[in-house]
Amino acid sequence: MKLDHFLRFLVFLWVSLIISASPTCKLKGKFNLNGFQEATGSHLVLGGMFPIHFRIISSNASSTTVPESEECEGFNFRTFRWVRAMMFAINEINNRKDILPNINLGYTIYDSCFTISKAVEGTLTYLTGQDEAVPNYRCSAGAPLAALIGAGGSALSIATARILGLYYFPQVAYSSSCSVLSDKFQFPSFLRTIPNDNFQSRAMARLIVSFGWTWVGTIAADDDYGKYGIKLFKEEVEKVGVCISFSETLPKVYSMEKILKVVHTIKASTANIIVVFSSETDFNPLIEEIVNHNMTGKTWIASEAWSTSALISRPEYSSTLGGTIGFAIRRAEIKGFKDFLHTINPRTSSDKLVHEFWQRAFNCTLPNSLLTINKTSSNNNSTQSRIHNIPPFSENLCTGNEKLDDIGNTYSDVTQLRLTYSVYKAVYTAAYALHNLQACEEGSGPFVNGTCANILDFEPWQLMYYLKHVNFSTHGEVVRFDSSGDVNATYDIINWLRNPDGSVSYVNIGHYDSTVPLEHQMTVDNGSIFWNNDETEVPRSVCSESCLPGTRKGIRQGEPVCCFDCILCADGEITNETDSRECIQCPEDYWSNANKDECVKKLVEYLAFEEALGITLIALSVFGACIALSIVVVFIIYRDTALVKANDRELSFLIQLALAIIILSSIVFIGKPARWSCMTRQVLLALAFALCLSCVMGKAVLLMLTAKAAKAKSSENTDKELLKPLYQKLIAFTGTIIQGIICTIYLVLIPPYPIKNTASQNIKIILECNEGSVIFLCCVFGYDVLLALLCFIFAFIGRKLPDNFNEAKFMTFAMLVFFIVWISFVPAYLSTRGKFMVAVEIFAILASSFGLLGCLFVPKCYIIILKPERNTEELVRGKPTGNDKSAPPSSVSLTSEANSTTISTVPVDE
Repeated sequence: MKLDHFLRFLVFLWVSLIISASPTCKLKGKFNLNGFQEATGSHLVLGGMFPIHFRIISSNASSTTVPESEECEGFNFRTFRWVRAMMFAINEINNRKDILPNINLGYTIYDSCFTISKAVEGTLTYLTGQDEAVPNYRCSAGAPLAALIGAGGSALSIATARILGLYYFPQVAYSSSCSVLSDKFQFPSFLRTIPNDNFQSRAMARLIVSFGWTWVGTIAADDDYGKYGIKLFKEEVEKVGVCISFSETLPKVYSMEKILKVVHTIKASTANIIVVFSSETDFNPLIEEIVNHNMTGKTWIASEAWSTSALISRPEYSSTLGGTIGFAIRRAEIKGFKDFLHTINPRTSSDKLVHEFWQRAFNCTLPNSLLTINKTSSNNNSTQSRIHNIPPFSENLCTGNEKLDDIGNTYSDVTQLRLTYSVYKAVYTAAYALHNLQACEEGSGPFVNGTCANILDFEPWQLMYYLKHVNFSTHGEVVRFDSSGDVNATYDIINWLRNPDGSVSYVNIGHYDSTVPLEHQMTVDNGSIFWNNDETEVPRSVCSESCLPGTRKGIRQGEPVCCFDCILCADGEITNETDSRECIQCPEDYWSNANKDECVKKLVEYLAFEEALGITLIALSVFGACIALSIVVVFIIYRDTALVKANDRELSFLIQLALAIIILSSIVFIGKPARWSCMTRQVLLALAFALCLSCVMGKAVLLMLTAKAAKAKSSENTDKELLKPLYQKLIAFTGTIIQGIICTIYLVLIPPYPIKNTASQNIKIILECNEGSVIFLCCVFGYDVLLALLCFIFAFIGRKLPDNFNEAKFMTFAMLVFFIVWISFVPAYLSTRGKFMVAVEIFAILASSFGLLGCLFVPKCYIIILKPERNTEELVRGKPTGNDKSAPPSSVSLTSEANSTTISTVPVDE
């Protein structure tokens, strides 16, 4: 014992000399750390760091006094149970013969107070072995520190891991899940028994997608845990079209202003799903304020850090947080742990933390309390607190005989041993690594020349080798690390069920396992979920309701893609799926239905034989043709009469035949267009009109010449034949043959052909004829118009012959009717589409044909049939007989009173 004291004195003297050797090497302060230490008689020591308190007590930042390391406040029963789990695991290992035989483990545990500064203080103390930290020196003469279990949250572990990594000192974390800690370049000596948050973030994203939620809010703690976790979550959900309504950050130091800002953001948002990546400590002030605002109807998605927190799942919060869905790490039943928890008692322990635990648990004060904390509220400091409602100690005295079973305390609740089990695994990880190091045989070791490390004198990097390769089973789980120091990710998906008394029960509704194929990694029993709206239906959370088939999404400028308007598809376009971004154009022969969700075959339209309009037009055509043929029959029967023979009988027959053809040609326009019908109908009509008008022109020329001769009163031309019948026929033939040539060129060069017209009417396919060339077609019918114009001019000149039957007048009327019909036809034709366009043309054909037929032949038939007494050669030649004094003057003669000479105006075929 004396030797031990002597050695300690020498070490102290040596360190003092080092510090005093240079004016720059001196202590800047002394740390004030609370915790537990049990290293007496131990061969190796495991360090532990736990956030037993919520925060440090702020002190005056005065420059006039020596700064002191702050005290901590806000006792956390849950993390105190973690501390006890480390003690339990070490005791269990020491009592086992199969792990580290003949080696006794001790522990040194410090309180990080959920503060980075305290975590750093503890780290430096572990490395130097004393509260007065000397960088790069370890001044403790006790058992060597093997590894550090801790240091709590991710932000704390990041700070400690950066320091420990400098020395390659092993650190096994139990609750630090931030993904950045997998970077072995920054944190070479860090391992953890809790899954990497990358798995949790992706699992949360899959959960959101599985429920069809596209409009969610996110809240993250203002630390690496919250920022990295929510960042990956947002990246994952945005890949599949989920939008973020808002993204807020929780302050690390309590600020009412910032908390209210988050509350107002949540109230203003229409998102009903809120994902929270935060510790229980950071989230508690927000949820307290939300409850004060009586905000309900939201579904919360919890990260593993608060999903089973008793601090958050209090009865007074259940009306707001009931129905929460959270991810929780693997749960285990640790045999004997509950009894171990109940062994704690302030009468048998002098630890300040045990005394504070007892006083807080039973709301009393121990008679000779070791606590230096004021028994009044400790909130009267200049910094706003994070957990800002810490009550003072009660004036009631504790006896030390109180029973933990009598209170419903988080400390003694062993139903949700999740992070507690993670602490348990972390201790066993270090123990198995030390066991493997001890079991190494010289010559087959992992180090240079097959050497092994000494269990009582090893370097940190040597233990790191065994930690990286550790592989053991506990509670049905295999623990091993990948190259990044991570374990396999398994989560329970839990649902907060609100009980009638307001308390919350955690119900397991699903599971996530990263080791199985992707499609089987996550399973959720939707039917067993309790929702915050007291309904069994999944709540909806969308910025805009889904666009039904027949509509497409219209993005709103300046808003997320999940906020859109549903725009009805244009005619001819459809969508047959929900939430389509673009409408689909229907094929050429199809059109959209009324709901715009299906392409239906377009109606095929053409003037069919069997429809009423077609039947009517055919009947009119047949009727007109019958009239024309009837006139032909009449003219044949009375072919030898004077009126029939007058002005070239053969031309009259040709006109009647041409009119019959014109009338019947309208039938070719009816029916489904085919190549032959398209080529026939316009050409046949043009040729028939050319024949008719050419014949009329042959007759009109003679009338014009006769009228001119009568006007000249030339006696020399009395017996002269003005125009021979042969010449009349030649005029008719020439006029027709020219049209035939034009039509032949038209048919050879650019013939008409049938087409499907889909442009004129959207919902119909109009079967019609493409005329090939509009210019050619205008030339064809323009020629007929020219013939008609010439007929009109010739007939108009001869209209004033003083005859009882002046054929020139009737020709003039016939041409006027022709022009009126076809001039009216043009605008009517151009203003119609489809079968009605064809009907308009047929009506024009029939009207003009009936007009010509009526004007040219009905008057003659009237005389031939009803007034046969006027159908005599004498009347035709204009020579009245003496027996009929009452007979009117001849309608076909012009008498010259000057010379008593009669000129025949209607030549008679001899």
